[in-house]
Amino acid sequence: MGRMHSHGKGISQSAIPYRRSVPVWLKLTPDDIKREIYSMSRSGLKPSKIGVNLRDRLGVAQVNIAGGNKILRILRASGVAPEVPEDLYCMMKKALNIRKHLERNKKDKDAKYRLILTESRIHRLARYYRRKAVLAPNWKYDPNTASTLISA
Repeated sequence: MGRMHSHGKGISQSAIPYRRSVPVWLKLTPDDIKREIYSMSRSGLKPSKIGVNLRDRLGVAQVNIAGGNKILRILRASGVAPEVPEDLYCMMKKALNIRKHLERNKKDKDAKYRLILTESRIHRLARYYRRKAVLAPNWKYDPNTASTLISA
């Protein structure tokens, strides 16, 4: 089945290790991992980038196994989680970039069509997050205010 927010159609993916225990070679404690997550979050990294950094730099394959909780849950517990979910944020950023492109290239009909598709995905995702109470019930995507939200 095709992906909703990307072009892939395959089912191939990486496999999570079967054993759900902390590897013996990992010398970091859960407190060390949480401290690293807080410092990366303060430096402005999104949760997915924090996970990639932890994996590549410190060798933490699965944060929820080594740290006891997922990255976003750790950030939420400390109150530094982003107010807009990351996937919605990335789509808003994409729509903003398409709008900037359309200001320079007014005749680009394909970009206009892609902007419509991207914004419909944003509205669908926002509806889901409002229903799940991740966003406020009165939260609404507006391209004019989205630019201030993205730059912040």
